[in-house]
Amino acid sequence: MDEIPRLSKKEAVILHLLVNQGSMYGLEMIRASDELKRGTVYVTLGRMAGKGYVESNLEDAPEGGVARRVYQATGHGKRVLSFWERMRSLAPSWGTV
Repeated sequence: MDEIPRLSKKEAVILHLLVNQGSMYGLEMIRASDELKRGTVYVTLGRMAGKGYVESNLEDAPEGGVARRVYQATGHGKRVLSFWERMRSLAPSWGTV
């Protein structure tokens, strides 16, 4: 039997942002959400990459600036988010784990 993919509240927030707003870098996500904090967003993104929910690319550094890592939801991440959103609409008490 296949396991139901787990999705923490922070992971759900990140996937929701990436699916609805497109590719973003970490600080953009923090600014776009009241729930994400600088100290945990990159740890969460790393865990999500390990689960196959997100992928990232290193953006070229602007002149005089530093390169930024840009994240996007994978097809798997989009399906997991869609599943969790459907479950929550069917059973409002269904929460993130």
